[in-house]
Amino acid sequence: MKTMLITGASSGIGAATARRAVEAGYRVGLAARRKEKLDGLVDELGPDNALAVGCDVTDFASQQTAVAAVIERFGGLNALFANAGVGATGSGTAGGDPAEWRQMVLTNVLGVMYSVKAAYEAIAAARGHILITSSGAGRKVIPGSVYGATKWAMSGYGANLREEMREKGVKVTLIEPGMVDTPFFDEPKPGALVADDIARAVIYALSQPENVLAGEIWVEPLRR
Repeated sequence: MKTMLITGASSGIGAATARRAVEAGYRVGLAARRKEKLDGLVDELGPDNALAVGCDVTDFASQQTAVAAVIERFGGLNALFANAGVGATGSGTAGGDPAEWRQMVLTNVLGVMYSVKAAYEAIAAARGHILITSSGAGRKVIPGSVYGATKWAMSGYGANLREEMREKGVKVTLIEPGMVDTPFFDEPKPGALVADDIARAVIYALSQPENVLAGEIWVEPLRR
């Protein structure tokens, strides 16, 4: 069995991906800031299949501890899904809150880089797979969106990382969703994608033959 570490695993895309991954034969390390939020998911998936670890993705040492815990429990690490992310309440630069900007950059940009750095050696040793949740907002211009700017950063970082890891036999996939109806938003988003739609895209990327790299997967609602 292969093992995958998922950050931002307590709800939404992360939790849906954990379910699909276990269904596909993976064991999963579930990482979130509050470990107790993961306990119900571990019960659902089974303690033989899932491990909950408390992890603040903005803290590199915390990420190293999470990776070490997953490797100790399951014996290795084959895939990383760097999925944790936050948004902002303000709109654009004029309406934005600099404190929220800081948290977005720490989480959406540095947090992903920390995840990759912490898991780097284990993933390289396994000739494994790194997946990053970016966004459609990282591929198109949204007036004033600072959140979108953090996702543009991930589009660039993911592409550069893909080339860095290629010779090591490690795959890197950017998952780029459009609007997804998840707890990320305060209000329901009718007509949007659901978290399981993105989970299926993750499993699709993971399930490709050894010589096939799905480098970017753009997923959006049919009707916008």
